[in-house]
Amino acid sequence: MSKSIFRKKSIGKIVADASAGLDDGHGVSLNKVLTVRDLTALGIAAVIGAGIFSTVGKACFDGGPGVIFLFMICAVACGFSALCYAEFASRIPMSGSAYTYSYAAFGEIIAWIIGWDLVMEYAVGNITVAISWSGNLTSFLHNIGLRIPDFLSTSFFEAKNGSIQYLEKMAKHDTVGAADFSNMHNIWLNAPRIGSVPFILNLPALAITVFITYLVYIGIKESRRASNLMVLFKLIVVAAVIAVGFYYVNPANWVPFLPNKFAGVMKGVSAVFFAYIGFDAISTTAEECKNPQRDLPKGMFYSLIICTILYILIALVLTGMVNYTKLNTSDFLASAFNERGLNIFGGIIALSAVVATTSVLLVFQIGQPRIWMSMSRDGLLPPRFSKLHPKYHTPSFATIITGLVVGIPSLFLDSALVTDLCSIGTLFAFVLVCGGILILPRTEKHEGKFRVPYVNGKYIVPIILIVAIIFTHIQFPEFYKNFFGLIDSAQPNLTKWEVLRERIPYFAFSILVLGITIAGFIKNYSLIPVLGLFSCFYLMTELGTTNWLRFIIWLIIGLVIYFRYSYKHSVLGKEHKVEV
Repeated sequence: MSKSIFRKKSIGKIVADASAGLDDGHGVSLNKVLTVRDLTALGIAAVIGAGIFSTVGKACFDGGPGVIFLFMICAVACGFSALCYAEFASRIPMSGSAYTYSYAAFGEIIAWIIGWDLVMEYAVGNITVAISWSGNLTSFLHNIGLRIPDFLSTSFFEAKNGSIQYLEKMAKHDTVGAADFSNMHNIWLNAPRIGSVPFILNLPALAITVFITYLVYIGIKESRRASNLMVLFKLIVVAAVIAVGFYYVNPANWVPFLPNKFAGVMKGVSAVFFAYIGFDAISTTAEECKNPQRDLPKGMFYSLIICTILYILIALVLTGMVNYTKLNTSDFLASAFNERGLNIFGGIIALSAVVATTSVLLVFQIGQPRIWMSMSRDGLLPPRFSKLHPKYHTPSFATIITGLVVGIPSLFLDSALVTDLCSIGTLFAFVLVCGGILILPRTEKHEGKFRVPYVNGKYIVPIILIVAIIFTHIQFPEFYKNFFGLIDSAQPNLTKWEVLRERIPYFAFSILVLGITIAGFIKNYSLIPVLGLFSCFYLMTELGTTNWLRFIIWLIIGLVIYFRYSYKHSVLGKEHKVEV
């Protein structure tokens, strides 16, 4: 079985299927209408959204003005990954994104794992976005004098967890901290009840999911037009925020630049990386591009560069307009302008937040069905997932299932949980894509096809590792003693077991770095994929042991499904049996 579960789908076969116009078995294929401009717009639509309007404020609060370094770190990690995605997209112009790439590089079992993992990026991530959209909508309606009842615009577990946090802080006489959760506590107490259970549902989150699912269902052309219009609107708003905000910047707010040192900056990894998620989503539209081998790499790079510049400027404006300690709020952008007397911007920002999160939902709802479609073509999911609508030429059944998977949980789940799961799932996909480039045989450069520039990392990677070790020792003399001695200087009361539990991801990262460095020295690995793999895996370690445990449980559930259904129905497996 070990050989059969690692059976690979050759790039030649994948490309041949694409060239032959692979359809759903009923003569219906996807419409090829997307250009570089459309792909760049889709990338910006996915990236500039829930992060910049909902999670970045907390990152600014934790890291201060120095949070721009975290944006740069995440941009570099995403940049390395984007180069690897671009080569795969150029060599394998098929829907499926990292799933299809892993099938060619690692084999079927890893492809299934990454396909199952991508559900966390697209579907689970969209639960967060839908909940965020609901909050943005209620804020906007409040600004114009309208109101949705709180118990119909709040997720059940968000209210429950908020109430628990309120009671815990009140028990410790922390009235200031409890004030942040008083609204959720009141919603939990005052909501109508069915028996003893409060009736609390996030209906706006469900409503927007239904609307976006319908838009994706009726065609890529309609989705493209909507995405382009929303991107244009939010870029105008973001540019206005930056231009007006810089006029009100007080440089004194940038001192100290790293108030909580580098550790404070890194606390925002989940929030900041979540703000970058999406540039890779355009790779799922490969079969709807006019020229995917040329246009997909350009679309990824353009969108990533534009978004990084905007993020850094927004962070500088925010932390310059007001002190970073005032940014730990849900409406931090509007609050920063209100503090300067620019109340009119509050309404504009609230509206743009609604539009921005709508565009993110759109792109991710496009991506998930196409990944399931690719998996279904390979026999790893039931055939219905690859069936295309005869009129709209979209994966209709997979689109409806995606709508249900996103819409129903958004009624009651807490967004904090799914944000972390989305980030760790996406980073894992990036790690495998970077690793896949190392494994795939190098090919000659062909006109119109992108290839990651080859820089021999044989000596460069060990030198970087040695320099990093020496630099860390000089800057933090006690680091290695505390790290290997299982001592947490920030929390000295923790037992060695508690410290070990939290450091397991870091030990795993250390082993990975050492192993890849040795293997790269022997096999002359290319530098860029190695750096992408290292940077993404390091960001995974910063997400904490609890999220790793949840992630592992999710993967185990996926493996059960694979061995119960996918392994037996694999198209590649059936072909191998026929050959034998």
